[in-house]
Amino acid sequence: MFKKFTSAAVLIVGLAAFTACDKDNNTTPANDTVQLTASLTGAQEVPANASAGTGSFTGSYNKSTHVLTYTVTYQGITPTMGHIHAGVAGQNGDAFVPFSNVASSPITGTATLSDASANSLLSGAYVNFHSSAYAGGEIRGNITTK
Repeated sequence: MFKKFTSAAVLIVGLAAFTACDKDNNTTPANDTVQLTASLTGAQEVPANASAGTGSFTGSYNKSTHVLTYTVTYQGITPTMGHIHAGVAGQNGDAFVPFSNVASSPITGTATLSDASANSLLSGAYVNFHSSAYAGGEIRGNITTK
């Protein structure tokens, strides 16, 4: 009887230990990741301009890790710099994610955001590129969630 009890106890402890080991415990819940997008044009710049250039931004922001992963493309411009700024449509704001190399499209990258930058990203931010022709900004797109 004692032998059966010991065997049963070992089996129960083993099953409990096996169940506690979750291989997928490093996955991010779907609601922790926000998908982002923007379409860039000269008409969205402040002030608006007549540039024929266009661009796009796609990204994802993980609320748990504070990591933004992004891809930005542009066509019809020769940018001198580009970044993500705080600011809603019609307003200019401070840059908080600079793009390290704007010489060719596409631009991909990651950035770990502060709480303030994350709040800006999710409540009002935009992507823009500057050029020698439009030093204040040639194309811009306001970031929205998908």
